Formats: sequence, structure tokens, C-alpha cells
Amino acid sequence: MSSLNKHIKTRVRLESFDHKLLTIACNSLIDGISSINGIAKGPIPLPTKKRIYCVLRSPHVDKKSREHFEIKIHKRLLEIYTPQNVENIADSFLKIAIPPGVSIKLS
Repeated sequence: MSSLNKHIKTRVRLESFDHKLLTIACNSLIDGISSINGIAKGPIPLPTKKRIYCVLRSPHVDKKSREHFEIKIHKRLLEIYTPQNVENIADSFLKIAIPPGVSIKLS
């Protein structure tokens, strides 16, 4: 752990509706980080957020007839330790190909 003290710690939070795209994005980020001599810990799965929407089937009557739809938001966390001589970490993330449908938050 003493070797990690000389590194810059960055947390990357990935979110997507599709968990398969999320694993592809995590693997491509880990490969890209290893190319700049960084260390990646994770992916750490975070709790999946589930949103349920209730919609009436008929536009006028039949209040008892309803449909339920749900959206699941899958999340992963990567802790990335990069050497201090890397100029801009965000620029190195922009060079990595991430599939569409995956959002990235850096902190």
C-alpha cells in the first residue's frame, strides 16, 4: 500500500441501463489505465436502482386495468491510482473508447 501513496487517486462511477455494456466499459477502462502504468481496483458493484412506473392502459375508463414498467440503473465504481507524472487524467480517459449508453462521473 505504500507504493499507492505516490499515486493520484481517482474514482470513476459508471452507470448504465444494460449491465453488459457496463462490464465492457469497465474492462476497456482497466485496459486503458494499465497502458499509462496506472492501477485499477474494481469494478465494485454498487446497488442497482429500480424505478417502477404505473400507467393506465385505457385513456378513459377502467381504472383497475394498469401496466407496470420498470427501469433498472446498474452502477459500478472503479478506483484508479495513476502516477503523479501523468499530466491530465481526464484527457487520458477521453482517449478510451466507451460504448454509448454508459455515463461516467469522475471524482
